Formats: sequence, C-alpha cells, structure tokens
Amino acid sequence: MVVKSGAAPDPRPRRAVLQAAAAGLAAPLLGGCAPRERKQLRFWAMGREGEVAAELVEGFERENPGLRVKVETLPWTSAHEKLLTAFAGDATPDLAQMGNTWLPEMQALGALEPLAPWLAQPDAPPAEDYFPGIWATNAPEGARVGLPWYVDTRLLFVRHDLLQRAGIAQPPRDWAQWREALARLRRAGMATPLLLPTNEFEPLLALALQQDGELLRDGGRYGHFTGPGFQRALGFYLERFARAEAPGLSNNQIANVWQEFGRGSFAFYISGPWNIGEFKRRLGAELAQAWSTAELPGPQGPGASIAGGASLVMFRRSRLKPECWALMRYLSRPEVQQRFYALTGDLPSRRSSWTLARAGEPPLRQDRHAAAFYRQLERARAAPAVPEWERIVQEMQLAAARGAHAVDPARGGEAAVAATARQLGAELDRRVDAILEKRRWMLAQRGGAA
Repeated sequence: MVVKSGAAPDPRPRRAVLQAAAAGLAAPLLGGCAPRERKQLRFWAMGREGEVAAELVEGFERENPGLRVKVETLPWTSAHEKLLTAFAGDATPDLAQMGNTWLPEMQALGALEPLAPWLAQPDAPPAEDYFPGIWATNAPEGARVGLPWYVDTRLLFVRHDLLQRAGIAQPPRDWAQWREALARLRRAGMATPLLLPTNEFEPLLALALQQDGELLRDGGRYGHFTGPGFQRALGFYLERFARAEAPGLSNNQIANVWQEFGRGSFAFYISGPWNIGEFKRRLGAELAQAWSTAELPGPQGPGASIAGGASLVMFRRSRLKPECWALMRYLSRPEVQQRFYALTGDLPSRRSSWTLARAGEPPLRQDRHAAAFYRQLERARAAPAVPEWERIVQEMQLAAARGAHAVDPARGGEAAVAATARQLGAELDRRVDAILEKRRWMLAQRGGAA
C-alpha cells in the first residue's frame, strides 16, 4: 500500500474499511427501514379542559406509540369564531371539544363526521351508559355527530342550616314547597333568600324545560314563548322578583357570590357543578356541613333542567379518522373520565364513571355534593337543536332581565307579573321569528313547509 507523504496509514483493517464504505452507500437505499415518523392528531380543546387534555393524552400516546396528539388550547371567548374560520379556510383540526349548543350549527355546515358507523363497532361506548337528555343533544336533525365528554346541568345550592332555623326540614321538591320555603325564610328575617342573577339565562331555561310543549314550534321554525308552558315558567320566575325573594341583580353586581353565600345572604342559588369545588375551597371547614346541593324543584315534583356540557367531535376533513375514534374512545373510558373530573371538576358523561370507587372517597354517585347532580342529569332535557339557539337564549335572558326590573315590588309588584309575562312572550316571539327567518327559507328550499 502506497502512503502519501504526510498522511498516516489507516489503522483499521482493510475489511472494516470496505464494510464501512458499503454501509455508507447502502444507507440511502435502506431509508425505508428507519423508524417511521409518528402520525400526528390535531385536537382543539377549550380553556381549562385544553390544559388538562394535554396531560390526559399522554396515556393514549403510551398505548399508541405510532401516534402523537397535538393539543391546541383555545380560549372560550374566541373558540366559536376560530372553528368557523377554520372550516371556511379548510383548516379544521382532526377532532375537537365542542359545546353541545354549537353542534347544530357545525352539523348544518357539513363540518362534522357522522358517528353512527363508529358507534356500531363492538368496542364503542354503549348509548345506554349516557344520560338520555345529554345523549339527545349530540344528534341534531337526527344525525349523531358528537360523543359526550363531560356534562353540565343546573340545580340548587342550599344552606341547610338556614332552612332548619326557619323550620324547613328538607329542601323543596316542587314549586309549592319552594314558594313556602322562600316565604318562611323571609318571615325569619332573610331579605332575599334566593339568588337569581339576571345576567344568566340558564335558570329561566331550566324552568321552561320543565313544562309540557316546546320552546320553538313547527320544527324549530317559530318561537313559542306566548305558549302556556313558557308563560307558566316565566310567571314563576318573575314572581320571585315581585315578592322580593330575589334581588334584581346580575352576578357582576355582587362583589363575591361565595362570600355572600357563606354569610347567609341567601339560602338558595341555582348554579352548576364547578361551584362544588369553589364552595368547598371558599367556605372553609366551619361551614362544610351547612351546605349541599339539591335537585331543582318542578311544578309537581323534582323537575327537569338543562342538558349542557361539551362533546368530542371528529371533522369530516380529517385524514386520520380511525385514529380520531381511538382517541375519542380513550377519553370516554370511565377511569379516564374519573381522572378528568379530579383535575377539572367537570362531571363525567358516562353513568359507569359515577360508580367507580375513588381513593379514600365514595363513588361520585354517592358523594354528598355530586349525588344530586347525578339525579338531576337523569332528568336533563335537551334544548331545541337549531343553529340559532345561542342567539335565542341571549334574547331570552335580556327579556327576563327587563321583566325582573318591571315587576320590582316598588314598581307594581305581583299585579304586573301576568301582564309582563305576556308582553315579554310576545316580544320574544317577534325577535325569535326574525332570527329564524333564514332557517325557514332554507327548510323551504329543501322542500319543507315554511
């Protein structure tokens, strides 16, 4: 072997040099044998749920090493607009968290993948494991496009100690008992025993869902707010202000709702499951046994309430639909839902999640504060599944706030309740009929009667 001047001889044996050269030449040809890049799912989630989802999907990725989940957290305030923009720009994610009231709109746009074929698979979560009212929200126009992820409803937060001081043994179970309890609390010296914030539509909507009949008539084409059902609910709602049992205030006008509840400024508060954690943290050990939750009274007994929460949806444009469904199944497992509840306080959507044992605590179905939510969810009722629903409930809330002011005891009292309810109902019908004008036109184009 000839060695050039100034170069050191290669210390490796000739055979090793040839093997290294051969390996270098073969490397481009064997590129297909290298580990593949993992598939990536884009998952949009909102608010606190988005932060927690990033933690939950770690278990899914361990079970599916060929998949990576990119969780993008959106603020609730801009999430709806971003979803619509993404659809218009052909930039939707593979799957997303979506509020139940948004499903009709996105389904009408054709953005969502129908889930019926996926739910027909043997390993799909069974429909009977979900609360019926919640399950109904996921099938607008009869097409199932969502899988409930967590659930929400409204019921009573109750100061039991204040009730007992007024001679009330148990929380009210129907409207007559509720009227009597409020009157007794007033006689016992409580100025406004019920907090009914005028900037929230959910309490009035819950009362309306307890009635026979529908809030929209003729297949969601027209408002039905002058109908006897809504008028009965609105009358009961306005009566609370006319009798000075509820202050005509919004949440924003109350410095600290939790502090006022702890002080005993009111004995009843209609709210949702997130306040379980808030009241536990803010009221302290001295009031731990003084408050709990109770089902919302109805006209003749425990009544219906709203079917809220958020669902998991798959977008039609996703190229990874089997992978999307695998993640949706994973997030729907009872043990994963239980962990989700521990991290967020969001109530599980599957009944079986409520019966799982918890470390050092009873199953959620037997929990002192959560058990009433389970019973209430069994009577949750879906609101009309029309794309315009969010605009409609905002009109309802504004009308109710005007009514609460109009029947203030200093401005007419109970004598004004029935007349105010009729006036507000007629006004709501006019406004809602205008909102639904495009819907009537679209249905007529499809061959339905306007």
